[in-house]
Amino acid sequence: MEDYFITSESVTEGHPDKICDQVSDAILDAILERDPLGRVACETLATRGMIFVAGEISTDCYVDIPGIVRALLYDVGYTDVDMGIDAHTCAVISAIQEQSSDIALGVNIGGAGDQGMMYGYATDETPQLMPLPIVLAHRLVRRLAEVRKTNILGYLHPDGKSQLTVEYRNGRPFRMDTAILSAQHHPDVRNEQIHADLKKLVIEEIIPAELIDDKTKILVNPTGRFVVGGPQGDTGVTGRKIMVDTYGGVGHHGGGCFSGKDPTKVDRSASYMTRYVAKNIVASGVCRKAEVSVSYAIGVAEPTSITVNSFGTSRIEERKIVAILRKLFDFTPQGMIDKLNLRRPIYRRTACYGHFGREEEGFSWELCDMAEAIKREAGI
Repeated sequence: MEDYFITSESVTEGHPDKICDQVSDAILDAILERDPLGRVACETLATRGMIFVAGEISTDCYVDIPGIVRALLYDVGYTDVDMGIDAHTCAVISAIQEQSSDIALGVNIGGAGDQGMMYGYATDETPQLMPLPIVLAHRLVRRLAEVRKTNILGYLHPDGKSQLTVEYRNGRPFRMDTAILSAQHHPDVRNEQIHADLKKLVIEEIIPAELIDDKTKILVNPTGRFVVGGPQGDTGVTGRKIMVDTYGGVGHHGGGCFSGKDPTKVDRSASYMTRYVAKNIVASGVCRKAEVSVSYAIGVAEPTSITVNSFGTSRIEERKIVAILRKLFDFTPQGMIDKLNLRRPIYRRTACYGHFGREEEGFSWELCDMAEAIKREAGI
């Protein structure tokens, strides 16, 4: 195989787009906690001093949207008007309407809430069965949030980004070519101090030493200053970090975001299901890489297609893998909801640091409990 490079990025929970993802999912969680059958399609926009929530929600319960927004901003760390948005004083505007009755006709009988295609991916290059660049990118920004919230580096503010470029040789991660870390900070801190602190306390803590060599480029706050950030520096919108949410640009993406959508929306439930299936295929040993794709028609329960791409690593024919999947898994919206137990208030945590590769409570699509069944059906 040829040598190549893969670049992936991640962002902190204080990034303006991620604020919006988290608000949308926090509202979803609040509704599912009271009404597991509630229908939610919630969008958020964040700008200086204001959060705007809109969408279609059908439920019999009441949730305090302004209270949810303020609690989330406080938890993330936006507690000072000088940061451009303050949990205590920002404006919260809500424009919610009911879901279209035309769409509900199809969903009420178990059909998909929309048309589209969804993809799930897995690779054996990491223990999480995820691409290495996105795994490390997420770890960097989680560590960045940790040193901020624990006051190890008290001059940091909530916004931040990471980006990693990994060189692959013979199809496997070989070395780190470039590591970029950008962290919002107090205006009185010198860039030299930020560079030294983040290199020691974040980058060297997260990136394995064996991946770094004398040619690895490490860039910290490349412009030299990152004081203006969050919604003050950039307007945020739900669903603009779909590659951060998934596989870091590896594999395909159907284009639909996840946050703010209840599990009747196949953008979310089918993406979780295909990740679950792809991960179990790789865990079974049938192949080293797998991308599972499905497509749906609005109002129709069964997928219009199921395909598998093993990237030449499969031990059996891909059409046989598809036959196994059709036998073992139910890809209807209700089947996916039941299998993964998706009518729970578990979604705010998914909205930052990736929806996949997280073997934590609630991430049912990360279980490998079907690997043995796939292996038996494959006869390997």
